[in-house]
Amino acid sequence: MSKIVVVGANHAGTSSVNTILDNYGSENEVVVFDQNSNISFLGCGMALWIGKQISGSEGLFYADKELLESKGAKVYMNSPVTSIDYDAKTVTALVDGKEHVESYEKLILATGSTPILPPIEGAAIKEGSLEFEATLENLQFVKLFQNAEQVIEKLQDKAQNLERIAVVGAGYIGVELAEAFQRLNKKVTLIDVVDTCLAGYYDRDLSDMMRQNLEDNGIELAFGETVKAIEGDGKVERIVTDKASRDVDMVILAVGFRPNTGLGNGQLETFRNGAFLVNKKQETSIPDVYAIGDCATVYDNSINDTNYIALASNALRSGMVAGHNAAGHEIESLGVQGSNGISIFGLNMVSTGLTEEKAKRFGFNPATTEITDQQKAAFMEHGNYDVTLKIVYDKDTRVVLGAQMAAREDISMGIHMFSLAIQEKVTIDRLALLDLFFLPHFNQPLSYIAKAAIAAE
Repeated sequence: MSKIVVVGANHAGTSSVNTILDNYGSENEVVVFDQNSNISFLGCGMALWIGKQISGSEGLFYADKELLESKGAKVYMNSPVTSIDYDAKTVTALVDGKEHVESYEKLILATGSTPILPPIEGAAIKEGSLEFEATLENLQFVKLFQNAEQVIEKLQDKAQNLERIAVVGAGYIGVELAEAFQRLNKKVTLIDVVDTCLAGYYDRDLSDMMRQNLEDNGIELAFGETVKAIEGDGKVERIVTDKASRDVDMVILAVGFRPNTGLGNGQLETFRNGAFLVNKKQETSIPDVYAIGDCATVYDNSINDTNYIALASNALRSGMVAGHNAAGHEIESLGVQGSNGISIFGLNMVSTGLTEEKAKRFGFNPATTEITDQQKAAFMEHGNYDVTLKIVYDKDTRVVLGAQMAAREDISMGIHMFSLAIQEKVTIDRLALLDLFFLPHFNQPLSYIAKAAIAAE
């Protein structure tokens, strides 16, 4: 019997607890601490909830305290961990307002990430609150369930009259929120310091497709602008960039997240961005201590090295790996490719691995092959649509490094094949000869995937 303490119980933490209890419940005692009142909230569904594309928040949770305890865990909610003694192997938390000390034999850190607050005049926050209470009313982060709930309540409050909304940050969350507010018939401005959107996931030719899509649906784009100040008398009234001043009623800060690693006390080895550095077993630099999810690194197969990629899918897998290892059953992660996707106003985009720009930055000698073609044979008059595919590969080794796809229909399953290709170091030439089936209802005799690979230099 081993005693395993898990700090943090959202995606990664819940995954590790379920893995331990579902497979080795009789062999281990599991104790869980979380500072929040809820667990397993699917933040990727927040924009859908805010924009009324789903009926409510109920389906955005897949686990709770009662479920974990029914499997045998002891779960402390609303119980922030204040310190960890790695020598004595104890965790100190506030439980019901009182100091509680818990010993452990194995420790899993799933402390997640916290929103980044850029240096913006007037954008101070009160750090003592889990919800990041802002000093200006209607200045919002949107990460937790409570954050989204608060935004919805304010939008529904007719006395607030929130009609003009600025979203700062044009990554996935910012773009999704911009769509959500536009669907509510708000006047939306999307601001980013770089001159495009989704820059971390797509090369410029594909990100420009999303840029045009946003403009076509009425969103004002303020790309290439740096936010200098958020002004107002007690509440948000305007946002000022280095190029313009705009009257707004609400500002959403979605500029990114940083790993939440304060509990490391400077004793755990960290990555260049402060994330806990772990191996393929999710082990940290201190024996019997594991780190998972957004607070930890991953092994990135596209660069053959350690990296930081914060995705819910990565969190779940890292939780599974740590759960098995903490329970004494050794396995290793297969690594990740950073596979991701987005769907905005009917434009679906997915990617995995490296963009051409990233490949250059990581020292590869990249080449690309790109095609826009119909999904099905031309004689298929209905349900046929254009697909854009860009494949990035290394000129020297011919190994596939990344892929990006865009279409007005669901082409998401295709990116899984490219993810596996990157993991298994498949060359662009082998991809050209891959056995891809044909049926007019689904594709062409020579699919767009094969055509793109064949066209590679």
